[in-house]
Amino acid sequence: MNTPAVSVNTLTTPYWWDHVPRPVLPETDLPASADVVVIGSGYTGLHAALQTARGGRHTVILDAEDAGWGCSTRNGGQISTSIKPGHAELVRRHGLEAATRIMQEGRNSLAFVEEFVRSEQIDCDFGVVGRFHAAHNAAQYEILARGIENQPKGLEVPAHVVPRAEQRSELGTDAYFGGIVLRAHASIDPARYHAGLLAKVQAAGCEIHPRTPALKIERSGSTFNVTTPRGSCIARNVVIATNGYTGTLTPWLRRRVIPIGSYIIATEPLAPEVMARIMPKNRIVSDTRKVVYYYRASPDRTRILFGGRVSHNETDPMVSGPKLRNDMVKLFPELAQTRISHSWCGLVAYSFDELAHIGTHEGMHYAMGYCGSGVGMASYLGMRLGQQVLGLKEGHTALNEVKFPTLPFYTGNPWFLAPSVMYYRWKDSR
Repeated sequence: MNTPAVSVNTLTTPYWWDHVPRPVLPETDLPASADVVVIGSGYTGLHAALQTARGGRHTVILDAEDAGWGCSTRNGGQISTSIKPGHAELVRRHGLEAATRIMQEGRNSLAFVEEFVRSEQIDCDFGVVGRFHAAHNAAQYEILARGIENQPKGLEVPAHVVPRAEQRSELGTDAYFGGIVLRAHASIDPARYHAGLLAKVQAAGCEIHPRTPALKIERSGSTFNVTTPRGSCIARNVVIATNGYTGTLTPWLRRRVIPIGSYIIATEPLAPEVMARIMPKNRIVSDTRKVVYYYRASPDRTRILFGGRVSHNETDPMVSGPKLRNDMVKLFPELAQTRISHSWCGLVAYSFDELAHIGTHEGMHYAMGYCGSGVGMASYLGMRLGQQVLGLKEGHTALNEVKFPTLPFYTGNPWFLAPSVMYYRWKDSR
């Protein structure tokens, strides 16, 4: 008898919210003016606001939902070095010097989060657990192994190869063809991290206005007038920190990011001996598919949190949940009788060049397009964005120098997503 994947008790809210409920913030009047208005209260917006507030600027944060409602509390809690194109591809596009500096920004993002959590004493289950990056076919294993043996000079990271014969020392499955371990990669409870960051922002004196969407931004000379349903606020600087939720408010930015649903499930509690077999070293895990799976143990090692893309178009978490569970069971057949307790989704933002972007447009500051590596890069670029608003030289990044591309006729509706997913699934099956 097959075990139903979901039940009437399956939650469509993130697993993380069970332990970190949505913040209840007091409703206060919107000020008539501020030095900085930040639109978006995820990692990007909060880190930018923390810099500007600590730099003495009266900072107001607006969000259409509760603080951190978006992907900052919906992600899988994996932290990597964040740069998706390989060094060789970046050299081809931008030249050796620029490519090396771009890659270094990824390393900077990982180091920044670790130092921030430590120095600010944020209790969020941060741990340098390492990533097992699994090869889904033999050819990809050879590519991974060669990459570790020939790392770009000056950009070496601690890593080692795991052949297929030794794979079960890292992961309790025979479905892969070996892989590599990137030892510096980390895990975090994303909602607890967001809550700790939010507390720091509040302590710095920021005004936070949830359920207050920005409806219009109008520039007048050296200031901006930001209109909301609760009134308007005049600001010297505006920060756009909307990433996968970027909409018609900023059409230039909307044309440059591709919102993509990322779906995650949490299993019901598993026996300790099952967890010990499936994830013996508590790594975070990803694989070489273009339509990638990513997964990990929960911080208390009682559940598997399993994420990926399950359909060509966006779908309901109650539809995606059973599909993700089926994919998980293909990797771990011993979970065939395991139900899922949570199934949820969030929107990440991809860019057309698979790089994050930071800069200014029409006087407004922005950072977005993290391509699924938002815990590290959103935090780091949010911090740099705040420094840029303050006019600090150290705020400049290599990514400021990269043009933010789009495609002709693209307005923010990713009509090409379904055929792209179909194509990449075909590629992954080969």
